[in-house]
This record gives sequence, structure tokens and C-alpha cells, in this order.
Amino acid sequence: MSDAGWPGFIGAITLFSADLQATRRFYAEVLGLTVFFETEDSVVYRLGETLLNFIELGNAPELVAPARVATADDGARFVFSLGVEDVDARCAELAEHGVELVNGPMDRPWGLRTASFADPDGYIWEISHSL
Repeated sequence: MSDAGWPGFIGAITLFSADLQATRRFYAEVLGLTVFFETEDSVVYRLGETLLNFIELGNAPELVAPARVATADDGARFVFSLGVEDVDARCAELAEHGVELVNGPMDRPWGLRTASFADPDGYIWEISHSL
């Protein structure tokens, strides 16, 4: 627990997938993650200590109602950031899988080299390393 009484880590992130099979392929083949748990309409990966949970878009309303479920056309609302050893080498690996970069690689004024890409549902992932 942190000083404010809140947990000190994110236990799980749940994302909605319009094409769960494409999501499974992307996270297994491009990011090299292994399935932690799956059902017919969901798949979960472990990313460090955080569970990355994808559920079919049609099941999303029951989790967020009465809030509205956004679509990829609504635009980016957040970025997931991952630290890597070498941004340029990872970008080359992404290109081998046919993944186009959203931006980068570039050196940021706050001391990081970054690049961003999107998964099949439009979720933005940034990779970075310190300069």
C-alpha cells in the first residue's frame, strides 16, 4: 500500500477487443506474450505483475454501464508505456511483423528515446529507453 492507502500497483487492465482472434495473434506473435488464462470471449496475458485482460467488445457494456463503450474511431485516450533495452531494435522487430509505427523512433526532451505503435483495436503502446 502507498502512503495514501491506495494499492501500489495496477493488478489488471481490461481492454475491449473488436476482433479477439486478431488480438490473440498480435500479443502472442508480435509481443511474444503467453496466455495466462482464456475463455471463448476473453484472453488474459501477464505483463510483469499486471494482468492484461481482453474481452470481446460485445461483453463490454456489462462492465461499464451506464457509461458508454468507446470505439477505436473515438480516438486515443491513453498510452501504455513499456521500457525496452533498445527502441530501434524493437522497431525493427515490429516492422518484421508488419506493424507500422504511429510515431518515432525519436529522442524526447525529457531524456527518453520513444516510438509508438497500435494493436489491432487501436490501443497505443509506447516503447522507450533512457538516453
